[in-house]
Amino acid sequence: MSFLLDPPLLVATGAAIERVTDDEGTADRLAGVTLAGFLGVSSALWNDVESPLLAPIWRPFGSATPRDFMINSGVLQLPVPRRPSARDHLAAAAVFATYPLFLQLGRRLGRRWRRRGTEPT
Repeated sequence: MSFLLDPPLLVATGAAIERVTDDEGTADRLAGVTLAGFLGVSSALWNDVESPLLAPIWRPFGSATPRDFMINSGVLQLPVPRRPSARDHLAAAAVFATYPLFLQLGRRLGRRWRRRGTEPT
């Protein structure tokens, strides 16, 4: 995934989880699987793993490398370090640490919409 695309995708997925189940245990398991998937794929992309399984995620965006996709998402043109420094890895880890917060935000929004019995606008 990418640093630009993951937060809104996590919010949307969290809301969808709450939409598909009323069972808290099931919702928690779905959220755990979702978070593991996002972190696993995003970590591999950040570490420039060029796998045939990951190529369909980053190549369609015209990115030069998986890490380029993580940083620029095919939208920006920021410099991409060939060999990330400790500071670069720390910055990436800080962004990854926010992923559970975005998923939780989505779940809260989903519960709110479900309680109101209305569709989001």
